[in-house]
Amino acid sequence: MERNIRKERIGVVVSNKMDKSIVVAIKRKVKHPIYGKFVNRTKKLMAHDEENSCNIGDKVRISETRPLSKNKSWRLVEIIERAK
Repeated sequence: MERNIRKERIGVVVSNKMDKSIVVAIKRKVKHPIYGKFVNRTKKLMAHDEENSCNIGDKVRISETRPLSKNKSWRLVEIIERAK
């Protein structure tokens, strides 16, 4: 049986106060079913940052992984862009 490809998301780091953990906000645009206007939706995911290398405002790529704690089942793949 073939293993599924893991999901990847791109988002912005909104918190790095925890040890080896970050909170990443992922924005997406969704069309309103009745009015047709595009609305911003945000989801916050906790991710594992082994080297504590992320800062607030960094654009990062995270990947799905096995559950690492109660709320954390994503890990940091790369930092795409550093915050200015």
